[in-house]
Amino acid sequence: MPVAIENGFGGVIFHEACGHSLEASCVALGQSQFAGKLGTQIANPKVTAIDDGTIPNAWGSINIDDEGTPGRRNVLIENGILKTYMVDRLNGRRMGMEPTGNCRRQSYQYEPTSRMTNTYIAAGEDRDEDIIASIAYGLYARKMGGGSVNPVTGQFNFAVNEGYIIRDGKICEPVRGASLIGKGSEILMNIDMVGRNVERAQGMCGASSGSIPTDVGQPLIRVSSITVGGR
Repeated sequence: MPVAIENGFGGVIFHEACGHSLEASCVALGQSQFAGKLGTQIANPKVTAIDDGTIPNAWGSINIDDEGTPGRRNVLIENGILKTYMVDRLNGRRMGMEPTGNCRRQSYQYEPTSRMTNTYIAAGEDRDEDIIASIAYGLYARKMGGGSVNPVTGQFNFAVNEGYIIRDGKICEPVRGASLIGKGSEILMNIDMVGRNVERAQGMCGASSGSIPTDVGQPLIRVSSITVGGR
């Protein structure tokens, strides 16, 4: 069914379902759904996604990464086209790409590798009220919970901590126990409405180089079709 996902921590969908698959640690070994797709359309033209380690005082911002590369703003996807990956030095040599300031680790006890900083879907041109009004019957995901993803296939599942049924373009009764299930590459293509009000939320991201602070974010978005689990 169509699903409207709210801004702020709703951006965890992109972080988990797509962001990890754009890290060079997966791409360089061919273990990513987006390997070999630079310059091709991987998302709806309304989607622009950014990883920006230079946002002043943001939770995931860095002056330099853990290899000494200055943090920077990387446009990962621009109008649906894959522009770059998040690259560390080791995997950059494997891929023939320059590091992007994304090599991070929890502490000296971990080997550094490519990780996200502040990753978000950029603002679009759709009004929030138009996004809700466009859904005859669907789900409004007000607050997202935890989830998991396989970066090789892009398959993911996420809990919806606060959700409501949308009927005839209006937010109606609350639901509980809902989950969103899908594949990252398909979800990117199905984001067909993007709101104007970007908000970011804070979290900790765990991976092979430990637990690090990251921001996620987005405006309100509409996914035209996604599997909704639960009862």
